[in-house]
Amino acid sequence: MIDVYEDVAAERVHIGAEPPVDRDRARRRLGEITRDDGAGAAFVLEDDGRIVGFAGLHGTGLVELGMCIVAAARGRGGGRALMEACLEWARANGAYKIALQVWPHNERAIALYRKFGFEQEGYLRKHWRRRNGELWDSIVMGLVLDEDAAGPRRMRR
Repeated sequence: MIDVYEDVAAERVHIGAEPPVDRDRARRRLGEITRDDGAGAAFVLEDDGRIVGFAGLHGTGLVELGMCIVAAARGRGGGRALMEACLEWARANGAYKIALQVWPHNERAIALYRKFGFEQEGYLRKHWRRRNGELWDSIVMGLVLDEDAAGPRRMRR
């Protein structure tokens, strides 16, 4: 999984990480996601026994999603398969919402998320500083899994 993360980070366009990837830190983060307390899960995408992508979920109730797939494995249904596994896990573990951030230029990922019902909930302008000094925008997307849950009454003006 860390090799996949490192490969996608090297592209410098799909995820927030950039090379050089701190492999020890990445290993610790993956360990946090997959620890055995029910607050996270990771799913891998394999091609001929080799991991070519993964998706991770972290949180209880409100769950954060992250995903990456190596370039050679994109466009073959792996993202869909990972999303299906993530949604199944989230629903089975009591999540009421899945949230994520995605770069505005990552149109393929945005299209995938929209196919699964995610909606744009916000736009963060010049929010993330890249190593080269550029400031990149980010789209905030969410999928509410528990639409029937009661919320606060709306205040009248």
